[in-house]
Amino acid sequence: MGPEYGAWRSPIDARLAAVNDGRPEWPHLTPEALWWCEPRPQEGGRIALMRRGPDGVVETVLPPPWNLRTRLHEYGGRPWVLSPDGTVVFAHHADQRMYAVAEGGAPSPLTPEPDRPGAWRYADPVPAPDGSEVWCVREELLGDDPTDVVRSLVAVPLDGRAAADPDAVRTLVRDRHFLASPQVSPDGARLAWTGWEHPDMPWDATEVRVADIGADGSLGPARTVAGGPGVSVVQCAWLDAATLLVIGDPEGWWNPLRVDVASGRAEPLCRREEEFGGPLWKTGARWSVPLDDGRILALHGFGRLAPSVLDPATGELQGLETPYEEWAAHLSASGRRAVGVAGGPHLPWQLVELDLDSGAWAALPRSTGARLPTEYLAEPQRRTFRGPGGRQVHAVVHPPRHPEHRVDPDRPPPYLVFVHGGPTSRYPPVVDPEIAYFTSRGLGVVEVDYGGTTGYGRAYRERLRESWGVVDVEDSVAVAVGLVEEGSADPDRLAIRGGSAGGFTSACALVATDVFACAAIRYPILDLAGWRTGETHDFEPRYLESLVGPWPAERARYDERSPVNHPERISRPFLLMQGLDDLICPPVQCERFLERMAGRGVPHAYLTFEGESHGFRKEETLVAALEAELSFYGQVFGFDPPGCRGWS
Repeated sequence: MGPEYGAWRSPIDARLAAVNDGRPEWPHLTPEALWWCEPRPQEGGRIALMRRGPDGVVETVLPPPWNLRTRLHEYGGRPWVLSPDGTVVFAHHADQRMYAVAEGGAPSPLTPEPDRPGAWRYADPVPAPDGSEVWCVREELLGDDPTDVVRSLVAVPLDGRAAADPDAVRTLVRDRHFLASPQVSPDGARLAWTGWEHPDMPWDATEVRVADIGADGSLGPARTVAGGPGVSVVQCAWLDAATLLVIGDPEGWWNPLRVDVASGRAEPLCRREEEFGGPLWKTGARWSVPLDDGRILALHGFGRLAPSVLDPATGELQGLETPYEEWAAHLSASGRRAVGVAGGPHLPWQLVELDLDSGAWAALPRSTGARLPTEYLAEPQRRTFRGPGGRQVHAVVHPPRHPEHRVDPDRPPPYLVFVHGGPTSRYPPVVDPEIAYFTSRGLGVVEVDYGGTTGYGRAYRERLRESWGVVDVEDSVAVAVGLVEEGSADPDRLAIRGGSAGGFTSACALVATDVFACAAIRYPILDLAGWRTGETHDFEPRYLESLVGPWPAERARYDERSPVNHPERISRPFLLMQGLDDLICPPVQCERFLERMAGRGVPHAYLTFEGESHGFRKEETLVAALEAELSFYGQVFGFDPPGCRGWS
């Protein structure tokens, strides 16, 4: 008999997993160069701006400590733009001010320093029609209450005079509580943007607003041309001076529509029971880009996204064949070339260039990280399980894999049930170094796209409406039980694991079921009433009105669904991990939960990380969290993982 599951020795250690964490974002393709943002876990989690010039040489444009990351909505948005004269304009994470840097120069501030650090945040910049300004979203934090926020579309002059004069930043419009993705028409005559109001989230209902641009750069009256109650528009882009490409779901799927801005008439371009968009957690996302010849490069699919060229005249899609199974919402095009961010089961997230005439593609290797050895990567299996009432539950199963060890068919391995956040996120079919860390050691992983997940149409994601903490738990249990019943997983060694909304589901599972032997819970929501009444940021507190129910009418439901209120129902070990700078799921939720668990005799540990917000980004944090988690499973499941620090 070989070593116990979980104790297989693997070259994919926590540090290798950490340096491969994250993916490139926000590419911009020009005739001369390719620009993009790249995560650097080994540099404190900063986001670096990269450039490949016409000579093919890749360079880091801005050295540390410059960090291209905006905190709009706390989740962020597009943090940079290239102005017509080649100046880079970007938001710097440390102070959230906007800066400009010309080639060979040093960054200089464009926006004033607010009274409180980070109180003015900027995102989704675009060049103004005359090139003298950038227009963007500004989020203003007005007081101590996290919901005391105002958002505007503003004009920031590029000459730097606003750095010392706040009045030099012009307000263009302030017409919706949430604003995103301003787009100037090709003739410079109109501005389009997306907006929405509480309690809607952007995957519930949004509006596309359009206003004429005056000769002095001011905006005329705004009008809604697409979206509205019950319709989610997640992207708009100009096809020509009078027509918008809109990705919206009036028929239940995010499909492309052509909208005449004068009349508001919308014409479907490609009706399919597939998604051409996704949840707008980060503003400025691009699932589609218009091409110079009138066609559209579009990502689409069911449970995954891949590129095709759409002919708006016929509605026909011409697929682009690549080995990449998933593409992120980061497209850019120039002439007959395009670039995106793609990955696959054995292919990490990387920039991929496309020749739109020949269909040829080429990948640009990441400048950081290291190759994960393919022979240690699991062979993922896309599966559909049956939940209560026979409903479908989509999942991806990653059996253990190691070139020197095999799964014993008479002794199934432990399985970790991964529950994503959002809860409107989705698990992409892309190699995940954290999954490889576990599967190469003999632990199976299954990623559950429970009801509420995007990628499968509005009906699937609205399955969670007023049922959060119920449907997601039931679906996770159904997948775990399904693996046990088919003989793939050990029924006594099942764990559930998730962060943020997935942390909530994992904690709820400990309360509601005895299927799982333990739970690893990262930066969770644990007290719904507290989260609804001031313990989170402005973007999400009223999200609970669709996920749980109207507040305060359904206060009893909020209390019943909150793990913090049921310590007596929890008897299985758990590991809590929390960033101390997290404003989305703040540490107070974990602290309140632990106070109520005190003295109950349930084994647990609480690990906190200075300087981490929502999600872990620093190499040292990623390493410590993974090693602690593996050690935790070892103590619960009865194996001794080599080379791991403890969790208690």
